[in-house]
Amino acid sequence: MSIEEKIFKRTVIDFSALPGYGFEHSAQGWVCTKEFMNGDFKAVITIDEHGKVAGEVYETDSNDVYLPLRVDEISSGFVGEVRGEYMRILEDIKQYCCHTNYFTFPQSNRLTRKIFARYGDSPEFPWEKYSDCGVFRNPDSRKWYALIMNISKSWLDKKLSGDIEIVNLKLDADKIPELHKQTGFYPAYHMNKKSWITITLDDSVPDEVLLALVAESHEFTIRKKPKSKRQ
Repeated sequence: MSIEEKIFKRTVIDFSALPGYGFEHSAQGWVCTKEFMNGDFKAVITIDEHGKVAGEVYETDSNDVYLPLRVDEISSGFVGEVRGEYMRILEDIKQYCCHTNYFTFPQSNRLTRKIFARYGDSPEFPWEKYSDCGVFRNPDSRKWYALIMNISKSWLDKKLSGDIEIVNLKLDADKIPELHKQTGFYPAYHMNKKSWITITLDDSVPDEVLLALVAESHEFTIRKKPKSKRQ
């Protein structure tokens, strides 16, 4: 994964913000040039019509591409300093010109925004190996109440193909069997099937139904206050 792909992962370009930052439209897309390291280097960042970010660093005097930038084995010294300054430029562009898009499917991102609006919680991505698995925790108890992940549809139903994003929620065990009879609901993938359920985030289940079930799952994470003793 390139430097640009790592930094702009889970982001969406706000094209309306590009001119204000200094990007100019060209045949290649939107282009911005930034000098750094006292003018010894310049970064040329290009964003195409699909929002893909590419970049290159040049030595200003010779206009040659600075090849050591892409050598991962060199991470310290002068090369590391140049790479660090270039990454700061990209991070600045990300902050000014991008919106966060944590997941791939539209309903996944809508649900994420609604969860944040209601509880103030953003997803955590605790596993480097499974970087598209986002966990929602109650910060008071640190317990999970939702897990969004991208999986193969065949893991839910062997007759299906392609990828799907799902959310796992914890619900009352008595409620789960009836939900399994409805479209979009499956036995919990990779979690306790007695107390968790998997729901596909492909608009099979309306947003308002999802959010109501999230609220039920969230209830399980609320710390119970101890009963006060009578005097």
